[in-house]
Amino acid sequence: MPYHFLEVAVTASVRDAQAEMGADQIWLGDHHRESDSFTENEIAFIAARDSFYIASVSETGWPYVQHRGGPQGFLKIVDRKTLAFADYRGNRQYISTGNFAANDRACLFLVDYPRRARLKIYMHVERLALDADPTLTDFVFDAGYRAKAERIFRLRLEAFDWNCPQHIIPRYTELEVEKAERPLRERLTQLEAENAELRARLKAPGE
Repeated sequence: MPYHFLEVAVTASVRDAQAEMGADQIWLGDHHRESDSFTENEIAFIAARDSFYIASVSETGWPYVQHRGGPQGFLKIVDRKTLAFADYRGNRQYISTGNFAANDRACLFLVDYPRRARLKIYMHVERLALDADPTLTDFVFDAGYRAKAERIFRLRLEAFDWNCPQHIIPRYTELEVEKAERPLRERLTQLEAENAELRARLKAPGE
């Protein structure tokens, strides 16, 4: 299996940049690496995310990067080559939506800050009306998430790759901090109860 991610990403100008920096020899020859079908590793990583960044390109050639967030796992794994998510109403500029109408190519960037892991994915984007595929619409909706969905984005995998963890500063969500603090809070509650019981005994008459 060739290193398809680099086949997509590396152009003549990229080769020139690699040569200028002395990195061209690193990527010469065959680099066999799975990149055209999600493995269990990527599937688990994607399912655990509550946000990602998605890049599109306009007719004028300008790139646009948009943050997407939602409940954990809102970016759904349809199969090993397909993702989908509900497009909820935002500021109503529709820049990404319009860009994908002219050019279906996208790049997704997913980050796990605590574990310092990054996954980048080249995909082709298809816009679907909410009633175009009721089964898919039901699949991507998250019960209890208070937002108005306007369409569904279905994404077909072209290639993916993992980044190195360099320069990723660990950051934690409120939920992750709360989970880490829970044992400490429980222990503190226990100690406070024990302390109160000891104080009560000291104050009790005849003891």
